[in-house]
Amino acid sequence: MPRVATSRLFTALALSAFALTAAPAAALEAPVIQITQFQQTIAETAADDRVLAAFYRGQNFAPIWTGADEAHADRRRALIAALSEADSHGLPGSAYDLPGLMQAMRSARTDAERAALDVRLSRLFLDYAADIQTGRLTPSRVDSSIVREVPLRDRNGYLIGLTQGDPAAFLKSLPPQSAEYTRLMREKLRLEALILRGGFGASVRGGTMEPGDSGADVVALRNRLMTMGYLPRSVTTTYDAAIEAAVQEFQRDHGLPDDGVAGATTLTELNVPAEDRLKSVIVAMERERWINRDLGDRHVVVNLTDFRARIMDQGKVYFETRAVVGKNLVTHRTPEFSDVMEHMIINPTWNVPRSIAVSEYLPALKRNPHANGHLRIIDARGRVVNRAEADFSGYTATNFPFDLKQPPSSRNALGLVKFMFPNSNNIYLHDTPAKSLFARDVRAFSHGCIRLNDPFDFAYALLAWQTDDPEGLFKKHLNTGRETQVDLANPLPVHLIYRTAVGQPKGHMSYRRDVYGRDAAIWNALAREGVELAGVQG
Repeated sequence: MPRVATSRLFTALALSAFALTAAPAAALEAPVIQITQFQQTIAETAADDRVLAAFYRGQNFAPIWTGADEAHADRRRALIAALSEADSHGLPGSAYDLPGLMQAMRSARTDAERAALDVRLSRLFLDYAADIQTGRLTPSRVDSSIVREVPLRDRNGYLIGLTQGDPAAFLKSLPPQSAEYTRLMREKLRLEALILRGGFGASVRGGTMEPGDSGADVVALRNRLMTMGYLPRSVTTTYDAAIEAAVQEFQRDHGLPDDGVAGATTLTELNVPAEDRLKSVIVAMERERWINRDLGDRHVVVNLTDFRARIMDQGKVYFETRAVVGKNLVTHRTPEFSDVMEHMIINPTWNVPRSIAVSEYLPALKRNPHANGHLRIIDARGRVVNRAEADFSGYTATNFPFDLKQPPSSRNALGLVKFMFPNSNNIYLHDTPAKSLFARDVRAFSHGCIRLNDPFDFAYALLAWQTDDPEGLFKKHLNTGRETQVDLANPLPVHLIYRTAVGQPKGHMSYRRDVYGRDAAIWNALAREGVELAGVQG
């Protein structure tokens, strides 16, 4: 059946149901359906939206917005006020066409025009409510590695919340209420004001600068640090102790070694334009909407761009350690998602993922069956293959029938402990024998899983919530050399996030490099939706 005919049939059925419900019992024998033009237009205009149509039907096709009483006026005022502030949340204000909406409100005269306007306002409200609460974009459509489940809300719940309470308060409750979102909003306003005044000023040129240096390049460094808020007003032309301290603070805020020397890497970060920092903040706001949910009083968070894993307790860092994340390759980048950590495995066996087995180990086995001797080769019946009698030369990535396993040991690829939050991405946190990589500033080296610099202390911190002797419990199992699963008494939410702009409770924002290019992709997607840099657009 054509869509128009289907819509008309739905409308007729809906209105008939309304008429029958509203009719007195005596009239059922010969019903007289009296449908107003307003009700007819509401039913027809909302018919293609199941949730919206059901809500209108439930209130007998009465208006939500265009009634003459104060309650309807309050809803109109609240929505207009919210839409006028959409840009401040990093949303595309132009997408909601507030000027066009205002014109439609002024020009609506007939019942049919008011009804069509009522449905238009409802659709706009539902779109805005979803955008401001759980994000404008669908994460996986921007980057398939962002496999996060966005906590989408029930659209009927939005309509109920609007109509059964204070509409202004309800609309104000929709954006994330987290302290992080508030900090991002504040930084957005600060950067927009700076951009209107010319941004961070002239770039800092020259080579490495360090304490004791002087000259024009030092003056340029001084001026930029003052504009960025790291240095009080100064007229010095020498790289003095105040400039050194400012450089160190800047370095800490940007994940760099805080040696106080303005070298190539520090200058690269220092010369990032205010406009690019503003893009990072707007993207972070969208990302915060994607996780607009209770993260858990206690949880683990890994910011992939920061290369650190933290255990959080009541909003404060309980424990943190350096981390190594996936290489910047399509097949290795660590995905973003949330799950629940259920247990740890001490003295783990490494079950080599098939992708690694056939791409990295099979070629060597084809040349020499004794290659990769640290691995056991297991057949389909669970038996260890005798390499002396094996010939792997005829196998390919598609027909290789064996599993590869590395028994527990200090040389195991997973180290001596792994932390499990079972997921379809096969991602977990673990120890590693490759400790030297933790000394690097950029630590993207793994196949996707997250390696921890201090895995034992990480385990003790988790176990401290269920035993008086966490270290003793851990080492008792470790010293057996046997693979042992230790369940967490209280499973812990795990959030793998990716933030290039992160607020700090006190002080400046922290910025990190876009190691996988994901934030650039998100910004481009937001720009296509109509998001603009307010300070740049003027």
